[in-house]
Amino acid sequence: MQTVEEFLAYSIHLEQEAATRFGELADAMESGGNREVAQLFRKLAEYSRLHLSDAKARAGFRDIPEIAPADFVWPDLESPEAAAIWGADPLLSRREALEIALCAEQAGHDYYKSVRDSATDPEIKVLATEFVDEEAGHVAELKKWIAAAEAGQAMPAE
Repeated sequence: MQTVEEFLAYSIHLEQEAATRFGELADAMESGGNREVAQLFRKLAEYSRLHLSDAKARAGFRDIPEIAPADFVWPDLESPEAAAIWGADPLLSRREALEIALCAEQAGHDYYKSVRDSATDPEIKVLATEFVDEEAGHVAELKKWIAAAEAGQAMPAE
């Protein structure tokens, strides 16, 4: 990451893809009759939209570069928070959905942490640290949901 504007371009794209993917997974679960998992994925899509809104607000007065989707460089093939597409399996259990979500949120956390740790620009470090902290909160929330599921309880968010 060379500039704050580049960081924000990546963040906006990452969060948009996460919101879109969780929304697609929610739709797939809904159409397959798995309403419980659909509800979980919709909540995660909303979290991503909130983070997206924050990134866009921070970009408000800046000249954010337009980067073609194929030109983003990610640690893997897709942006870090794009949840696994096999999450569209209508037979997915709540536990499996939680694991997919946890992997996506952990990947987002790890991505922002790697940006923070490698950045030389102090403003990028500050922004990336804020994003790391937010993603850490999502990871912690999902771990609570997993613990509740393992205990046979309703998810804390319900």
